[in-house]
Amino acid sequence: MPVLQKVMDRAREAGIGARVLLGSGIVRPYSPAVLARLLGTVRAWGTGPAGGFASLALREPVRVGILDERGSLTYGELHRRSNALARALHTRGVGEGDGIALMCRNHRGFVEATVAAAKLGADVLYLNTAFAGPQLVDVLEREQPTVVVHDEEFTGLLADAEAGTRVLAWTDSTDLADDVLTLDGLIASGAGDDLDPPGRHGRIVILTSGTTGTPKGAPRNEAGIDAAISLLSRMPLRYGWRTHIAAPLFHTWGFAHLALAMLLGSTVVLKRRFEPEEALRLTAEEDCDSLVVIPVMLQRILGLSEDVLGRYDLPRLKVVAASGSALPGDLAVDWMDHFGDNLYNIYGSTEVAYASIATPVDLREAPSSAGKPPWATVVKILDDDGHELPHGEAGRIFVGNNLLFEGYTGGGHKDMVDGLMSTGDVGRFGDDGRLYVEGRDDEMIVSGGENVFPKEVEDCLARHPAVVEVAAVGVDDDEYGKRLQAYVVLKDGTDVSADDLRDWVRENLARYKVPREIVLLDELPRNATGKVLKRELGKEEGA
Repeated sequence: MPVLQKVMDRAREAGIGARVLLGSGIVRPYSPAVLARLLGTVRAWGTGPAGGFASLALREPVRVGILDERGSLTYGELHRRSNALARALHTRGVGEGDGIALMCRNHRGFVEATVAAAKLGADVLYLNTAFAGPQLVDVLEREQPTVVVHDEEFTGLLADAEAGTRVLAWTDSTDLADDVLTLDGLIASGAGDDLDPPGRHGRIVILTSGTTGTPKGAPRNEAGIDAAISLLSRMPLRYGWRTHIAAPLFHTWGFAHLALAMLLGSTVVLKRRFEPEEALRLTAEEDCDSLVVIPVMLQRILGLSEDVLGRYDLPRLKVVAASGSALPGDLAVDWMDHFGDNLYNIYGSTEVAYASIATPVDLREAPSSAGKPPWATVVKILDDDGHELPHGEAGRIFVGNNLLFEGYTGGGHKDMVDGLMSTGDVGRFGDDGRLYVEGRDDEMIVSGGENVFPKEVEDCLARHPAVVEVAAVGVDDDEYGKRLQAYVVLKDGTDVSADDLRDWVRENLARYKVPREIVLLDELPRNATGKVLKRELGKEEGA
């Protein structure tokens, strides 16, 4: 019976996968000649950026692929420019297995360098644009890339890092020295005709957020079609859409949608810096069908005045895809009340990719849930001994799929049990079959003998009408061992005290979950992917 069940499960998954590919428009009719060339391209170059964008140049050569502050590039132009860049990088020592580090904001240079590296069989390391100088030095010394491609604004930050030839991707100066290398200069120096495929496919190395120390490199080989089916099984993206990727491209979530564009033939709309009203304007004016964000971006958009929000009607916007951190409080419902039921929230991590997806229906019925696992994904709640727990009981969240990372570049791995990988979070499945994430397993504190997760307290405070954002951390306490301390940002002009906020928590949660101290701040420290840097909280107070 177990063997038969596995066969039936695989057949069912294959059927779902086929329906997803047909429904999204990825599988579509082509002439025999075009189909043969497409299959040959994928066989030669693989399913990563090299093969994906080369295939688009065959399928849709005149379709606008990238739209940024410098204008537009068709997929045919992107193919030729990345060919030329690959040749120029090769003459400067980049070959198969070498590393290219990118520290770029969202613009064409990020994409061109990524595709060129893939065409050389080189690995690409994405650097967080919010990293501090010491973090960059540590990462680059560990990874030792052959070339570092970066925007001009990051030149000073990278000055102390002894790694790689430097190439500027985006320049603001008009009087660069003659010996300064730029992407445009390298592209102009190379031929744009097709290259021979490398003997190995390059890897993508995404860095962890670095919220607790030096970021770790999490490499992946080409994800292939499975990654797309997984997302599309619970998120209705379609072929030929226009999508504004506001999330950073160096982040797992932003890069995932750049990879999806290779299959969906999307026009990708980019802006170097996120500004809440500008994101709405760009989405409206460019007739975007989808918007890719991290949750803090939704918070900042909803923080705009009603007068500003009312200027932007987004009738064409069908999918708002959010991931990267939990949706605090009633953020999901507030967004859908303003812009319609188009919000999809993805729970996962750099290491496990996608664990569960909450659809608009999930977020309406259970706003605090993380939804349900997508296609070909197994999620289990395990106790400390690795045994599966029944629905309703909280434990460690483990995920199994075809997208698990291979281990950190500097050594080490996430905990594994029977082929399932730990996300580092604690959660439970509800009676409704949805996953509920209660918090990081290393953030739980024991206060007076009771288990307390900061996330529950954060969600409670976030629902207070005067609160913009909140973070809670555990600090040492002589009497209780640990206690919660909360940091809150209030809306301008509100007259609410820390005592008022403690009373609010006391009215909604158990007494032992009420923070002993609530500190009012102007803003919370965050990294470029929107995650709160909790290690920075309490430094001034000595917490």
